[in-house]
Amino acid sequence: MPVASTYDAVIVGGGHNGLVAAAYLARAGRRVLLLERAARTGGAAVSDEVFPGVAARLSRYAYLVSLLPRRVVDDLGVRTAVRARPFSSYTPAVRDGRPTGLLIGGGEDRTRAAFARLTGSDREYAAWRRFQAMTTRVAEHVFPTLTEPLPTRAALRAALGDGPAWEALFERPVGEVIEETFEDDLVRGVVLTDALIGTFASAHDPGLAQNRCFLYHVIGQGTGAWQVPVGGMGALTDALAAAARAAGAEIRTGHEVTSVATDGTAAEVAFRDTAGLAGERAVGARHVLVNASPHALAALLGEPAPPAAEGAQFKVNMLVRRLPALRDPAADPREAFAGTFHVAEGYRQLETARRQAAAGDLPATPPSEIYCHTLTDPSILAPELAARGYQTLTLFGLHTPARLFRSPGRSNEAVRRELLATTLAAFEEHLAEPLAGCLATDAEGRPCVEARTPLDLERDLALPGGHIFHGDLSFPWAEDDADLSTGPARWGVATRHANVLLCGAGAVRGGGVSGIGGHNAAMAVLGR
Repeated sequence: MPVASTYDAVIVGGGHNGLVAAAYLARAGRRVLLLERAARTGGAAVSDEVFPGVAARLSRYAYLVSLLPRRVVDDLGVRTAVRARPFSSYTPAVRDGRPTGLLIGGGEDRTRAAFARLTGSDREYAAWRRFQAMTTRVAEHVFPTLTEPLPTRAALRAALGDGPAWEALFERPVGEVIEETFEDDLVRGVVLTDALIGTFASAHDPGLAQNRCFLYHVIGQGTGAWQVPVGGMGALTDALAAAARAAGAEIRTGHEVTSVATDGTAAEVAFRDTAGLAGERAVGARHVLVNASPHALAALLGEPAPPAAEGAQFKVNMLVRRLPALRDPAADPREAFAGTFHVAEGYRQLETARRQAAAGDLPATPPSEIYCHTLTDPSILAPELAARGYQTLTLFGLHTPARLFRSPGRSNEAVRRELLATTLAAFEEHLAEPLAGCLATDAEGRPCVEARTPLDLERDLALPGGHIFHGDLSFPWAEDDADLSTGPARWGVATRHANVLLCGAGAVRGGGVSGIGGHNAAMAVLGR
């Protein structure tokens, strides 16, 4: 087919990483075309009015920000804001037959008192403080390297200069370290959850998939802080798209890339508009940056696919007329839901759920975590809803791998309904009133509840197996004997083809709403 024109870079996919790459390259004077198959940019980081007739714009998939470097925001002049959550987490429990819980945040004195109330001593709090100090030291050293050329394993270890911390997080299964550090099962579970979000693994997986997941959840901003995007996740990606356009990038939504051909020096990118208004067209490119999974890239190149990926999360979006009351008489719902509300995430509970899922069964008591965006940022609600006390609840379920939704003889929809019922029942065990009485209803009188499975993410977002990280996360280094003689290799964005780069979650140091994959691919193109 005829090639219409040639660009310095064609970017496949308009998620946040693709937008970051487009903005950097366009600001450097490159001619850039970004092609996105959906009708809008943003990928998984979008906001929607999920419930018909209800003016609440929820972050439908991705919902919090930790890894997006301030450096990227400042470099690109992105007009966006994030806010800190006033509390880190609340975990309900039953001790001696009475409801209680662990509230972390609100100041050191309150957190110490909460640990003592739960465990009866200061031992676990002291262990918590030591563990947090260790992860903070790692974060301070590792996070700044994510927007620099890849260090080697030996170089990163030397830069950290903390042998015990390196051993704990990079060499040994994190479960061993958690068990050595903490005694209380609930405290162990609170720590472990960061190793399992979007990752189906045990605490003792010898392949250390859980360690890699844990690392990316505790190093953001060099502190491990998780922040709320003001206006919702869509406000963030809309701001990135505006920055890319302002720099001169050409963005075409509703255009799906169908193939990429390259000889390593020049490439041809074929695409079609999803409305079917024109036939297939092609453009030339010096570089192609792919903000899609390695599986999608292989399909575009006509090459064998990499090993299959499998997501393992269950996302539920809810809108309530008021926050539900809690069984724990000492817990204020406005504090408990302001951070991460852990459900069935004790250490043993997490392992039981994993084993049940590995055997092909839905977890009997599904572990999940919930938070309320609107306690920190009510701007995603129409003023009249905010004035009436409406709130959003975002639930993220663990240990629900895609295989469970492909069960022979059972549809994705049937498994979704069953899992939603058991997940909400596990949540309700800690409530002093039925959740149904708190839920808002949409314009047709239906409860404002939306559940998304890995198969939904596979269908709607082209995530293989619904894996939110495009596959298992990688440690943020190159092996000591790696060939780093090319720019793409040095930046961790290389593929088998010199001028085709990964710029999304599948890149080394990709994953999460970070923009790091897009930044690093752009730096490789620019020779920095």
